[in-house]
Amino acid sequence: MLKKLGELFVSFARIGVLTIGGGYAMLPMMQNELVERRGWATEEEMMDYYALAQCTPGAIAVNVSTFIGYRLVGVAGGVVATLGLVFPSLVIITVIAAFLGNISELPAVKNAFAGIRVAVAVLMVNSVIRLARTAIVDWKAAALFAAVFIGSVFTAVSPVLYIVAAGIAGILLKTWEVKAK
Repeated sequence: MLKKLGELFVSFARIGVLTIGGGYAMLPMMQNELVERRGWATEEEMMDYYALAQCTPGAIAVNVSTFIGYRLVGVAGGVVATLGLVFPSLVIITVIAAFLGNISELPAVKNAFAGIRVAVAVLMVNSVIRLARTAIVDWKAAALFAAVFIGSVFTAVSPVLYIVAAGIAGILLKTWEVKAK
């Protein structure tokens, strides 16, 4: 069990230290580490974890790490995976905070942050494309995707309402599909 906990900590610390840009930017790296490299989850399970993590309070990457760790080793696994993910950020942010006040106005630092924002946007788009490939499996899912996309772009409705509505729509669509057979 200690070996598995160590593997969890190191794997999630690797994700935490090598990913810049927050939870959504971490998703491609999580996919690579957890599905392709470690085999701790399938593509479908990761989609379920992403959906569940989006519906629960907290950062999506932190929630996914907790779910994976818990599934593999129980409560201790959930705690260790979560600590592994956030520990590198804690250390890095503490170091940056100690120096940022002194350097944040330097042109090189401002330009670096501008470039980093662009890279993070690309990583987030990549995550969306990968998620969409797995989630949009038929015309009903495509219609639901389009409705939520259009609604979220053109209205100020809370994302929570879209998630709840999409969950209800998924239940209704599958129920009608089963009844039609």
